Amino acid sequence: MRILVVEDNAELAQWLGRTLRAEKYTVDCIADGMDADFALRSEKYNLVILDLALPRMDGREILRRMRTRQDATPVLVLTANNTIQSRVSELDEGADDYMAKPFEIEELEARIRMLLRRSSGQANPQLACGDLTYNTNTREFQVARQVLALTPRERAVLELLMRKTGTTVTKPAIAQSLFSMDEDSSIDAIEIYVHRLRKKIESSSARIITLRGLGYLLRQEDHA
Repeated sequence: MRILVVEDNAELAQWLGRTLRAEKYTVDCIADGMDADFALRSEKYNLVILDLALPRMDGREILRRMRTRQDATPVLVLTANNTIQSRVSELDEGADDYMAKPFEIEELEARIRMLLRRSSGQANPQLACGDLTYNTNTREFQVARQVLALTPRERAVLELLMRKTGTTVTKPAIAQSLFSMDEDSSIDAIEIYVHRLRKKIESSSARIITLRGLGYLLRQEDHA
């Protein structure tokens, strides 16, 4: 899952970036409003954490532009203004959630998980494809209740496929979710991760299917 942090406080942005990367998210941090607007028009994110007071373009204008172009990416607003009027205003303008500074990282992480579940249309934090399960709270995959040992990249690919179970996911979509702006995206690398994942879940009833020219699909194998 790829997150954009738009925050001009360098210390806070760096702390958020480190914390979220430690939780196995792919993170881009941008401090400038116009740069953030450009990134949102050219890149694909699963979630935006948006400060309101930004140089060159404020967070409200970034949010307004997103919703005007029908960009439904979940937006979690961060602000020092914790009045009822401010909270109502940001939610009415298209924000999905709101947190006042300072905040506890545990609450922020819980809100991120909730927004990602909601955007995927999944209220239940436990996802399953056959006996392959994924706990979106602990970020653990299990096969028959045995925890799978996965690298961060393998986990990111399998998480995306799991959230889209039964739906084709293209290689460009996987690359967008997997690599930050500072990294070179590689289609060949995605094929390697998928090859490794197939071996690691081969004891389960879930299978990763290659649809040539389209992408990959995770589905339960019918043993009957």
